[in-house]
Amino acid sequence: MSSAALMLALAAAFLHAGWNLLLARARDVQAATALVLGISVGLFAPVAAVTWDVEWEVWPWALGSAAFELAYFTLLAYAYERSELSVVYPAARGLALVVVLAVGIAGATAGEIAGVALVGAGVLLVRGLRHPEGRGVFLGALIAVCIAGYTLLDDRGIAHASAFAYFELVVGVPGVVYVAAIWRRRGASALRSEFGWATLAAAVAATLAYVLVLLALDRAEAAPGAAVRETSVVIAVALAAFFLRERVGWARLAGAALVAAGVALLSF
Repeated sequence: MSSAALMLALAAAFLHAGWNLLLARARDVQAATALVLGISVGLFAPVAAVTWDVEWEVWPWALGSAAFELAYFTLLAYAYERSELSVVYPAARGLALVVVLAVGIAGATAGEIAGVALVGAGVLLVRGLRHPEGRGVFLGALIAVCIAGYTLLDDRGIAHASAFAYFELVVGVPGVVYVAAIWRRRGASALRSEFGWATLAAAVAATLAYVLVLLALDRAEAAPGAAVRETSVVIAVALAAFFLRERVGWARLAGAALVAAGVALLSF
């Protein structure tokens, strides 16, 4: 893996953890999520229009992925309103690859089985042993199913569309639906109250993270890049402790590190 690809993957990890931090600290997480979705889709629209290339075969995969994306963002906002970033994020990111692996478990390698074991141990530590935070892990597990769902569908769908056009299909549709739902239920005032530097920064970070992933994939094999990007699990826990003042003890930090290590094994 070249130094350029390594830097791109690390930057993507920081950006992904960063936009989740900004979302988790919002006063109205649902409204902030709607804004992040809307702005992200808008940022990509011009590039998607210029590079538009979509085959008819993409639609079953794109629509299925869009449904998982809508569930993902809905659950993510719900989870950050009710639990801590340092619990939800590691559980969601770690368990997602476990679900993906489970789809083809019959052909699992020793490394993949070891990766699952590390993720499981890490999630237990993140959950806590003396005072378990079960709700956050449960919500993280539901989010993980969504991540696994759109990941598996995207793996098939991306072959039938350009990257940016595909992004608009799978994120644009749930983005419009989510923004419309928040507008109808909460009114425009809820969106206006959350519009500011934090939501703009989160939207830009989410967009840049995706772009950097594409660039990293163009410069290296997928597995090493994916493994490096999963350092976002540890980064997110550290950011939660520093900025959100979450009580992140050694057990939770060690759990996040185990999750990251397990995901790295699953990525190869």
